[in-house]
Amino acid sequence: MDTTQIFKAYDIRGTYPDQIDERLARAVGSAFATHVAAPRVVVARDMRPSGVALCDAFAEGVRSVGVEVTDLGLASTDFLYFATGHLDTPGAMFTASHNPAQYNGIKLCLAGARPIGVETGLVEIEALTNKFYDRPASGALAPMESLDLMDEWVAHVHSFVDLSALRPLRILCDTANGMGGFIAPKVFAGLPFEVEIMYAELDGTFPNHPADPLNPDNLVDLQRRVLDSGADIGLAFDGDADRVFLIDEKAQPISGSTTTAMVAAVMLRRSPGATILYNLICSKSVPEVIAENGGVGVRTRVGHSYIKQVMADTGAVFGGEHSGHYYFRDNYRADSGIITAMIVLELLCGASVPLSELARPFNRYAASGEINTRVDSPAATVAAIAARLASEGVDVDLLDGLTADYGTWWFNLRPSNTEPLLRLNVEAPNEEECAARVREVVAMIEGK
Repeated sequence: MDTTQIFKAYDIRGTYPDQIDERLARAVGSAFATHVAAPRVVVARDMRPSGVALCDAFAEGVRSVGVEVTDLGLASTDFLYFATGHLDTPGAMFTASHNPAQYNGIKLCLAGARPIGVETGLVEIEALTNKFYDRPASGALAPMESLDLMDEWVAHVHSFVDLSALRPLRILCDTANGMGGFIAPKVFAGLPFEVEIMYAELDGTFPNHPADPLNPDNLVDLQRRVLDSGADIGLAFDGDADRVFLIDEKAQPISGSTTTAMVAAVMLRRSPGATILYNLICSKSVPEVIAENGGVGVRTRVGHSYIKQVMADTGAVFGGEHSGHYYFRDNYRADSGIITAMIVLELLCGASVPLSELARPFNRYAASGEINTRVDSPAATVAAIAARLASEGVDVDLLDGLTADYGTWWFNLRPSNTEPLLRLNVEAPNEEECAARVREVVAMIEGK
């Protein structure tokens, strides 16, 4: 069995049933249970049609090596992370997040939502998976139970805000037929909000649009509806609802960097002098806001495994990624879309201005968004550009790919973990200069 195509940097992901099927899921279950050596594993799944069979097979693999299984059933990924902390047990979430319907995957973590990635156990689990793949199942299965933790999860989400400070708001949620349509109504129930859920039906074939709010095309329906309805805010969730993107009352998207800066300011008011993490493709506005609010900013690599580890090492209260992942110390250092949404909603409730005005001081620069370029050898291309810039005296660092800082503008160039692509992010003082700098860096990539 060739598992190299589906074991990624942070999770397991591929197309069903040609890359991921029940036999593989069963082997991963046995491998995971063997690796974590815990008496119990908690499992959950999103709404993808293949999730039921894959999750059942994984659970059988876990049970076949004598480890009990607790099944949450349908859940968002952040709900699963909460369960691993609440129950103090390792967990597995069956989801392919924002990927198209033919994909599925497994996000694995240790007890307390501690990450498992290539540097924290995933390589060892892959090796064990290949051993179990060809081993026939035998013997009795350990017990399996179903558990409903929804009330506990909702109470946990609510604990991040002062419920008495909330006031009536009109909220639109585009859940893209994903797990946000399952979670958001339960979290918002009983709060003084008028909530409309777009595409609330759980449907892993994504009949309306892909569950990838990082792509502006997938925000169009929500933007139109925000304007038509006069909503105060729009919330766009990805497929497994661990990410959220904000739309203001003028139907303009608020970037992940701006959201990170806004939430960082809130967290620093609650915890003066605290450490805040931000990944290296976040806007320069983020460390500026952290410093202005008396916090300690720590720059990290991209990716939840790295951020969670740095959060544990530094005791940071919050961390944000430009891609819409937001991490909270008091959420077992895990990311959560719905907790972030609640904090922003509380902030908006206490403001005397609409969201567009609230966000404006945090939105200071022009960004390119992520631009992908296909090249024969991403690593060699990055090395060549790094050498060229170093010879020109440009400030370069290699924390994650290549970041070049020219003072008034900067760019980051990172190889994709899964494809022969380079991912480019550029930030400059204004849109015109940003576009010009993108052309400049693309020319470098093309060897000009």
